[in-house]
Amino acid sequence: MKLVEAAIDCLVEGGYQRLTTQAVAERTGCSRGAMHHHFPARMDLVAAVIDHIFYARMRLYLGDYLKDLEGRPPDEVVALATAAHWRSVQTREYAAYLELAVAARTDAELDQMFAPAARRYDDVWISEMTGAFPFWGEKWAMMVQANDFVIAAHMGMLIQRSVLNEERTAQLSRLIERFAALIYRS
Repeated sequence: MKLVEAAIDCLVEGGYQRLTTQAVAERTGCSRGAMHHHFPARMDLVAAVIDHIFYARMRLYLGDYLKDLEGRPPDEVVALATAAHWRSVQTREYAAYLELAVAARTDAELDQMFAPAARRYDDVWISEMTGAFPFWGEKWAMMVQANDFVIAAHMGMLIQRSVLNEERTAQLSRLIERFAALIYRS
C-alpha cells in the first residue's frame, strides 16, 4: 500500500510521465529489488494504482454521502449526493485518476489497461449507486443520466478551476444540483 500511495503522489505531483518504479522506490526508501519484487514492471504498478484509485474514490464518496442520508426526501438526497461528488473530485485520488485518464488518450499501452478498468468501475459504480439511491426505483436509467451529467460537469469545473472564482463555482454547483433534481423529477 505504501508503494501505491507513493505512486499516487508521483502522479499528482508530476503527471503520468514521471510515474516510474524508480521514482516510487526513491520516494519510499524501498530498494529497486524490493520494488521490482512487488511490481516487476511499471505497468504492474500502474494497474495497482488504477484499482486503488477507482475503489478509494468510491469508498470516499459513499462514506461522505451516506453519513447525511437518513430520512431525507429525494430532492435533498440529490443535492447531498451532488455536493458529496464535488468534494470527492477534489481529492488526490481523483487528481491521479484524471492524470491517468488524460494520459490514456495518447498512450496505447496505458489505454489498454485503463479503459477496461474504467468500464468495470463504471459498472460497479452504477450498481453501488442503485443501492445507495433506492428512491430512483424504476427510474434507474434516469439516475445513470443524472450521475453522468454530474460527473461531466464536475470534471469540467475542476479542469477550469483556475478560471472559475469561488462565486462562479458556487453558482455552477447550485445549477448542477438543480439539473440533477430535474432529471430525477422527469
